[in-house]
Amino acid sequence: MADVLLGAGAHVAFASRPTERLDEAVGRRRAEGLLASALPVDVRDPRSVEVAAERAFDALGGVDLVVNNAGIGMRTVNPRFFEHPMPFFEVSPEGFADVVATNLTGYFLVARAFAPRLVAQGSGRFVNVSMNHATMRRRGFVPYGPARAGAEALSLVMVEDLRPFGVTVNLLLPGGATATGMIPDELPEDARARLLPASVMGPPVVFLASAEAAGLTGQRIVAVEFPRWLEEHRAGGAADPNRGVG
Repeated sequence: MADVLLGAGAHVAFASRPTERLDEAVGRRRAEGLLASALPVDVRDPRSVEVAAERAFDALGGVDLVVNNAGIGMRTVNPRFFEHPMPFFEVSPEGFADVVATNLTGYFLVARAFAPRLVAQGSGRFVNVSMNHATMRRRGFVPYGPARAGAEALSLVMVEDLRPFGVTVNLLLPGGATATGMIPDELPEDARARLLPASVMGPPVVFLASAEAAGLTGQRIVAVEFPRWLEEHRAGGAADPNRGVG
């Protein structure tokens, strides 16, 4: 998502915990002449998020789009969650709290820090990344499923709370298991070959940052269905936020 937004001409702040990986990622893109900045932040820490929001507005001269995409996956709780699902009653309280702190509370803290600033400037957009509803209910997917379900409910409340201020909120999800760092290294090659590429998120996030998406709020966009969704939207048929229930 960051790369396609950079390619579309946006100035992108890469938000991540402060590591050499963050510096390398940003440095490589700046060397290519792209408008990339590092934004060190721990989304679990309210003070860190507040400082990051302030830095983002100062560095960028304002913020048009905030992508809530922080997440840790089931492998942190159960490294073999695909082959051996763990029932919820075997999940440790510490493991549960850690995932919720990033995948749900992290979304809340980021939105809480950026929303007043977007309201003050009179415009802005949130894109909250979600996942399939089936995964939220999948056997062995505590705490990842409940945390993402909570983030989706949070997003719908954000839609209504921010509607009077001209700040929009939309949900975006790949539409299937995606090749990211959340996938176990031990996943069989035949299953790995069926994973969606992360690039599937590119076209819809560029659209959500574009002038064409001005005023669009409350939508749940499934990336693999985006071409059809966009066609229906342009024809005036994609106004129902309950569309895209994958």
